[in-house]
Amino acid sequence: MKKKKLKIILSYIGAIFLVIIGLSFFYIKTNSYQPSSKALSFSQKSETQGSTLVFKGNPKKTSVIFYQGALVDNRSYSIWASKLAAKGHTVYLLKEPLNLAVLNPNQASLVIKANKLNNYVVGGHSLGGVIASRFAKKSETDSSLKGVFFLASYPDKKGNLSNFKGDVLSIVGAQDNILNWSSYKKAKQYLPKETSYVTIEGGNHGGFGSYGSQKGDKKAKISNNQQQEEISQTLIDWLDKVN
Repeated sequence: MKKKKLKIILSYIGAIFLVIIGLSFFYIKTNSYQPSSKALSFSQKSETQGSTLVFKGNPKKTSVIFYQGALVDNRSYSIWASKLAAKGHTVYLLKEPLNLAVLNPNQASLVIKANKLNNYVVGGHSLGGVIASRFAKKSETDSSLKGVFFLASYPDKKGNLSNFKGDVLSIVGAQDNILNWSSYKKAKQYLPKETSYVTIEGGNHGGFGSYGSQKGDKKAKISNNQQQEEISQTLIDWLDKVN
């Protein structure tokens, strides 16, 4: 009798657990930031490798592997990605489970292996930048990794790149109200002294992609088109200098 009651209790607990998991997945999926119509249009220029969007460039030039921001659809970064590809840099926009880079932090390694990349940089937006730094930390001895870049992001202790020999770029928007500025400043201890820092005046957090306004962010003082242009040009200039 006791065993039967225990089974019933456990079955109820299991059912409740599944409901909670299901609701959590539904909440995350329905609250993800979707790409603007312009970003969707630019995404049509890409090819797909599994769930990764690939904007083809010149295979002889440095490739770019990018981790999306938390709950941001990877197609939202298609505008600046397309502009980089037009200048010869193949861009891989990773698509993470539930749009959360932390759920598959080593996805970049699959792209590298599948495409036999021997000249690449890795970067990310917001949480994606943190994951990119951790990946780079694990790959510090890989001579194919030429650089790391951060869009409204910074490394944590697990992604300490203070001894990294490659090039590092950090871009922020002056109107960003999502970025933890105190943590951003403290995290500079985890970056090389030669890191390049760029501030987009009037740019905000959501403007590093193209997916509309983000909850808690400040309103940008420049158009999304302008911020996309400044991001792409800054990245192109940096990539031209990457060894």
